[in-house]
Amino acid sequence: MTTTTLPTSTFPTTRTLLTGGILAGPVFVATGVLQGLTRAGFDFTRHPASVLSNGSLGFVQITNFLVTGLLTVAAAAGIRRVLPGRWGPRLLTVYGVSLLCAGVFRADPQDGFPAGTPAGPPSTVSWHGILHFAAGGVGFLALVAACFAIGSHLSPARAWYSRLSGLLFLAGFAGVASGSTSPVVTLGFWAAVVIAFAWLATTSAHLLPRGESR
Repeated sequence: MTTTTLPTSTFPTTRTLLTGGILAGPVFVATGVLQGLTRAGFDFTRHPASVLSNGSLGFVQITNFLVTGLLTVAAAAGIRRVLPGRWGPRLLTVYGVSLLCAGVFRADPQDGFPAGTPAGPPSTVSWHGILHFAAGGVGFLALVAACFAIGSHLSPARAWYSRLSGLLFLAGFAGVASGSTSPVVTLGFWAAVVIAFAWLATTSAHLLPRGESR
């Protein structure tokens, strides 16, 4: 029996993997914002990005979750190659997988979206809606922990930036997890998502030179 070994060139380079971390945020946020501005019934002060998975164009947001999840998992693999710690990349991988699950398990329509949906929260929550929010809760907490774990292997200034990003995201998540429908809370969570993805993008870009020969 002979064993076939794939040439090293067939595997993604570290730079390619880290580039996934740079692209994940812009892809997710730009796609979400564009949909929010163009889809009838959507209101940034009342709706999270998750509800965009509903309706005739719901496949766009589902694809957004799946692509962003894959880019995040790639970033975690790249970070693992250039930093000594293992928990940070593992936690970031959990977050990436949670995004994939968010795409597979669709959130329920709510509060007037898609157009024609009754106002307020859904009267009943579907099984896929429960799994969507469960995956999100696990993934969000993993992302906060990843900010601290990965930051511990960076320079002092970047370590503090990582911790602050994690804390701000945690605050945004806590707001929506409380069940509040306040426009401030909803917009705050949108801002928290941007902050977290900005951290991933800048951290991946900072580590990019370390992956040039890998």
